[in-house]
Amino acid sequence: MVMNRLQAEQVLKTWDKRGKFVFRKHEFAKLFPNEAPKTVDEALARLVKSGLLQRACRGIYVYPDARSFDTYVIEHIAKALRPGHYNYVSLESMLSEYGVISQIPMDRLTLMTTGRKGLYKTPYGVIEFTHTKRLPTDFIDNIITIADRPLRIATKQKAWLDLKRVGRNLDMVDKEELDSE
Repeated sequence: MVMNRLQAEQVLKTWDKRGKFVFRKHEFAKLFPNEAPKTVDEALARLVKSGLLQRACRGIYVYPDARSFDTYVIEHIAKALRPGHYNYVSLESMLSEYGVISQIPMDRLTLMTTGRKGLYKTPYGVIEFTHTKRLPTDFIDNIITIADRPLRIATKQKAWLDLKRVGRNLDMVDKEELDSE
């Protein structure tokens, strides 16, 4: 049986109630286990064309009408791009949130990852992964988990150390603000 829009919408609404609105292609395929891979590919293309799903980037889809859709959609996408790896918001993104740099990266999310580096353009902004060779035991104490936020975040000092370590522009950092509590 070929999956239709109504079936897909019912499944997506069920997952929306559980707070999930970003799907990897293979996760979507698992939601319809009786469908052949080619059928799933064709269905995804139809669902994107109809507007039920939005293609965020290769292999990642967003259900934009989800009730659980939140302001952290780009973080949900980043998490889906690097499953099984430690990923945390750092560098310019966190230093901007802390008010340590004057530039606000409106269209970019900068992350550190134990996975491979990469740059992904999405409708929600650019996701920039920077690889760290550090073991999670070396940085886990300097990242914070915040309820309802999909990714962990670096502390102010950790974001600064990451920025220095990867050789980014340090001139934009307000040293007084960096040292303040």
